[in-house]
Amino acid sequence: MKKIDPSVYLFSLGHLSVDWCQGAIPALLPYFIQHYELSYQEAGTLIFANVLIASVLQPLFGYYSDRISRPWFVPLGTVLCGLAVTLMGYCSSYGAVFLAAMLSGIGSAVFHPEAALMVNRIAAKAKGQALGTFSVGGNAGFAIGPVAAGFCAYKIGIHSLLLFGIINAVLAAVIFMRMPAVLAQVSRYREQEKGQKSQAGGDNNWKAFGILSFPILARSIGFTLSNTFIPIYWMSVLHASATQGTTALSILFTLGACITFAGGLLADRFGYVTIIRAAFFCMAPTYLLLTHTTDIWIASLLLVPAAISIFMPYSPIVVLGQTYLARNAGFASGITLGLTTTLGGVFAPMVGWAADRWGLVFALQIFWIAGLIGLIASFFLPEPEQE
Repeated sequence: MKKIDPSVYLFSLGHLSVDWCQGAIPALLPYFIQHYELSYQEAGTLIFANVLIASVLQPLFGYYSDRISRPWFVPLGTVLCGLAVTLMGYCSSYGAVFLAAMLSGIGSAVFHPEAALMVNRIAAKAKGQALGTFSVGGNAGFAIGPVAAGFCAYKIGIHSLLLFGIINAVLAAVIFMRMPAVLAQVSRYREQEKGQKSQAGGDNNWKAFGILSFPILARSIGFTLSNTFIPIYWMSVLHASATQGTTALSILFTLGACITFAGGLLADRFGYVTIIRAAFFCMAPTYLLLTHTTDIWIASLLLVPAAISIFMPYSPIVVLGQTYLARNAGFASGITLGLTTTLGGVFAPMVGWAADRWGLVFALQIFWIAGLIGLIASFFLPEPEQE
């Protein structure tokens, strides 16, 4: 295992603070369905509101970061996400919740490209490991978020979502105060790279990046729709309680935190494309079985290969994107790091619409179809040279 810069852990902490808010929203869907009498389609549209704004803005912020870095975007994104979840606890209508979900998407879009670009700059030759460590923070947030939100909404009271805003504000303050030291470290690393072949001096391979867009979409469908519909699937199909549904989601993301880190290490050793291909080879049969079982124990066991399929390719996809678009690493970060966790949410309303008409099981067949598309595309990805 290579040594990575300690600053990576700071950004991983920030990633946790952003994504525990993103993970909280799907866990709150059963609450909103009950109290606002929402359909599956309306519930899915809340996720759509969150991810659409993030999907559109993240590449734009990434493009902007390639030209003028704005490190204060990192704590700002943290604050906005915490504020959004807090507001959900005080909303009195579906429209207000919809706007709060959009605000959370803005916070996510502000944070991810800048943070990922800075991690890339200080990662040296251990990019897979560094991005894996950074991603662990996000996946840990997605694991903690559903449990925390579920506890607040179903045990203490919906107003206790104020906890998210308070904790995120404190973490943002810590990150902001440490940022000057981090920027000095970034400058030192960039000075060391002068005279060497660096990412900024490479060429853009748009064809390879275009092929990568299919695994990005496939992984995002698996990630975002699992995040959205697993609690609902556990309650509606497996007849579990709301608590069991949020627990299943937390199990998935707890496994994901470990698997994401392992995926980065394995990618540095065996190649990024190899790990991506292995993950999608696992995704199609796993989700085919998961969406056809009515046994809660079998479904729970299938969470393990499900986590492997959607979390192992995360950091390899980000590193490949930054490598293919070497001259625009910030833009690549905005698309790969952001869209691999948001783009699939665009399908949430359509999946909800299909579930309302033909049943949730039928609608969720999109999982294994996406895995098959990602697997096919992975065989056309060029493996970059490893230093």
